[in-house]
Amino acid sequence: MKILIALALSASLCLVGADDIKREENVLVLTKDNFDDAITNSFILIEFYAPWCGHCKALAPEFAKAATLLAEEGSEILLGKVDATEESELAEKFEVRGYPTLKFFRNGKPSEYSGGRTAEDLVKWLKKKTGPPAVELTTEEQALKFRDSAAVVVVGFYEDKDSADAKTYLEVAANNDEHPFAIVSDKDIFKALDADKDGIVLYKNFDEKRNDFDGEVTPEKLKKFVSTNSLPLVVDFSHETAQKIFGGEIKAHNLLFASRKSSDYETIIEGFRNVAKEFKNRVLFVTINTDEEDHERIMEFFGLKKDETPSLRLIKLEEEMTKFKPENKALDEETIKTFVEGVLSGKVKQHLLSQELPEDWDKTGVKTLVSTNFDEVVFDKSKDVLVEFYAPWCGHCKQLVPIYDQLGDNFKDSATVVIAKMDATANELEHTKINSFPTIKLFKKETNEVTPLSLPLSTVVDYNGERNLEGLTKFVESGGQTGADPKQEEVDEEEEKEEDKASKDEL
Repeated sequence: MKILIALALSASLCLVGADDIKREENVLVLTKDNFDDAITNSFILIEFYAPWCGHCKALAPEFAKAATLLAEEGSEILLGKVDATEESELAEKFEVRGYPTLKFFRNGKPSEYSGGRTAEDLVKWLKKKTGPPAVELTTEEQALKFRDSAAVVVVGFYEDKDSADAKTYLEVAANNDEHPFAIVSDKDIFKALDADKDGIVLYKNFDEKRNDFDGEVTPEKLKKFVSTNSLPLVVDFSHETAQKIFGGEIKAHNLLFASRKSSDYETIIEGFRNVAKEFKNRVLFVTINTDEEDHERIMEFFGLKKDETPSLRLIKLEEEMTKFKPENKALDEETIKTFVEGVLSGKVKQHLLSQELPEDWDKTGVKTLVSTNFDEVVFDKSKDVLVEFYAPWCGHCKQLVPIYDQLGDNFKDSATVVIAKMDATANELEHTKINSFPTIKLFKKETNEVTPLSLPLSTVVDYNGERNLEGLTKFVESGGQTGADPKQEEVDEEEEKEEDKASKDEL
């Protein structure tokens, strides 16, 4: 076997040119000197990484395992890696903006990698990209082996492979990089896979084991069928499953925050799974292990402390994310079911985070706002109110503190101006949504009104000028006339985007 592996590797390396390329655990080590030779191979997946990156370190053993699996099979598909901190020219050429970045090269032409980050996911994605959209199963042995080859596989049963439905099936298969697809046209093999007519079946090694497609075969319906049935009834949240959860068809997610170490964990999960069956294809049920350090930021996002778990939160991903909190903390099946039904029917209202109002909230030049006192202070018709919406972890927000404090001191005796701030990560408003930090808004006096939904609103002007004392002062004194023009923004936008992206990745 070792000789065969060595021969396979040698054959593969012959493709990259005369120069031998150093390998680490079957992964080609690429530099600007050998990169062009390497990508002349038919197929190669390349990871651009940084040695200090935690996600890169987590990927490394899986990446090496995938390379070894392909080498053992004698595959022509190669895996390579580039230290982007050393090979900055290559990183710049291929627009690497974060780590790890994976790019797939077919005959030298790059495309983005869109698969998972386990060895199995990497190999599965690469085989799908380099092979036919659906494997043709011609023997019973081959069919049974394929059915059991992965956690999820999809098989199309069509006696006539040129039929309209078969062509639609193959079209969807060609555009699905996540799961293996196969096609069967021999009626004897139909029986081996417990199929008795033309159709599509998704086989899986969990929950109900198989799902049969029913209805008109259209690309949209078939894509939804595969995506909704390929996830377990209860999905455990992790870096690997995050994209499947948030990028899927189901936009309502019931989240259970619980410690796997707790004595009643299995009992809670069993009830959670039983309720999930009743909401299949409508609500995705997700578990978040509170023992994981990486999940602390997620709990913070929902205003949850560890001693408040196990606990439920439901989110709806529409134009804006809305969060819902059950009034009853019990986790029996009936209580969970009632909570989910209440959210779907509109009986359970949106849950907005709010901190306790500090006793000294108005003792300094910059007033402290929380959700409960925001409307009273900001929608005062006699005052222009400038509000900075900040995040405690935001570097730009921290840099702004001394400037904003000085601004507050300068206007602390004004009868018509209020300078205020609010931690937008711990306080939420139904009428105002914040997507970046810091965000600075001027709520103008004498423009207040109550909407038909009983929400107070006023004319609001966003500040887009320089974040210095002079610019902010002119903005306030001009009633938002100076400093609202986006062209006046001189903050490094790329730096802000990178910081914002890094913060979101932590969540």
